[in-house]
Amino acid sequence: AMALGSPLRTLRALLRELRLACGQGGRPYRHSPAYRHVLAAFRAHRVTSEKLCRAQQELHFQAATYLCLLRSVREHAALHREFHGKGERSPEEVAGLVGFRLPQQPGGKG
Repeated sequence: AMALGSPLRTLRALLRELRLACGQGGRPYRHSPAYRHVLAAFRAHRVTSEKLCRAQQELHFQAATYLCLLRSVREHAALHREFHGKGERSPEEVAGLVGFRLPQQPGGKG
């Protein structure tokens, strides 16, 4: 089983990712349907007693999964901008980056 940490921590991280994702459009992220949905879902599943609530655990797992998705999409976009924006590299350039030299002829007969 995945260690989820506290639901509040997941909620805060999720809202931060939503702010980063939704903040590009100029509108405050608090007006986004995603923000309202996440807050409403967490409020609806707050545990009021000590007993374990399966629905709350399921919601927390879904929230952590969504958080992972948002974070990964953001990080992928940053990596894509950093490494793909420079144009395609030739196979020789790529080999040089990792310290290899390509053979001069096919078949490895330099």
